[in-house]
Amino acid sequence: MSTLPEPRISVVIPYRNRPDNLRLALESLAGQTLTPQVVIGAMEYTDEYVGICREFTGRLPIVSVLSAAPWRVGEARNLALRQATGEVLVLMDVDMALPSRALETLYQRHFGYGQRVCVAGQLLGYDNNTGDVAAVDARPYAHYRRTLDELQAREVVDEDPRLHVPHVIPWAFAWTALIALRRADTPFFDEAFTGYGVEDLEWAYRVSRAGTPIIMGRDFYGVHLPHVRDVAANRRTEAVNYRYFLRRWPGHDVELACALGDVGANAAYPALLDELGEVRPSVVLGHDGVLRIGVTGEVAAEVTVAERLPIAGLALPYADGALAEARLLPAVLRLSPRFLDPVRAEARRVARTVIEEDPS
Repeated sequence: MSTLPEPRISVVIPYRNRPDNLRLALESLAGQTLTPQVVIGAMEYTDEYVGICREFTGRLPIVSVLSAAPWRVGEARNLALRQATGEVLVLMDVDMALPSRALETLYQRHFGYGQRVCVAGQLLGYDNNTGDVAAVDARPYAHYRRTLDELQAREVVDEDPRLHVPHVIPWAFAWTALIALRRADTPFFDEAFTGYGVEDLEWAYRVSRAGTPIIMGRDFYGVHLPHVRDVAANRRTEAVNYRYFLRRWPGHDVELACALGDVGANAAYPALLDELGEVRPSVVLGHDGVLRIGVTGEVAAEVTVAERLPIAGLALPYADGALAEARLLPAVLRLSPRFLDPVRAEARRVARTVIEEDPS
């Protein structure tokens, strides 16, 4: 009995309540010169969703799996990842459309010889962070196809701002809106994240820790499609998710990404390490409910340590007002304002009383 060969590429897409963009994304995948397997992790299963998938019968092999959780992207992606059979996985948001040769070029230039690499694709067009969007004017695929063809005809495409800043924390730029790596190198997502944001950065952090290089793809890009957006709601869940990330992987790179965002963290990381010096300060929470920020040695004998985290305090994994007191010690009070200001702000956020010890 013969079996079908495994596809070279599987495209994994989480989906929830964006039917117009789903149709556009699938149209762009159906037009690829290298046909992928498409696996959709659906967080809803409506007649409209099923109907859109049926439109591509005979044009695109689609596998659909249903997540019972309404807004847990990690779970939806994991269900889809378990069904993906491609040698290479492209993780893509439903709000992306790709040029017709995108997948073939990606495979030939980055994976054709079994290379171990994670390629972050450029997101062109729609900015994901500037202002609320209450409604979107749905445009036909022909409109985006013209844009995609124009991009593909260029010799150089380098419009993504991540290409123009230092890359010293590469996982911070590894957004799963468009990213590719070998299936053998792909971990599952942490399903404890809920709502918008950060689950992809934590996933990329583990990709990087496992030894897979993360690079920006100058030859791998797509158009980011407009979609409805509530910035305030996104930032609320993002803040909680960042704290969970920091709790799981405390370190200066993670706290800096939590405090300054991906671009800011990459720009500031070398300077932070220089200012911290060889004896890196840590954060110590005592059983007395006092958080000591900037500990460089042993704490006083009378203090019973509940936990010690290898961070400077630019971001903290505690809820608002969760602690009785925070003390800023000389090691952090000597930091420049670009780093001390976030330390002070975080201390005020988590503690009801903040004391600064004289650094003199």
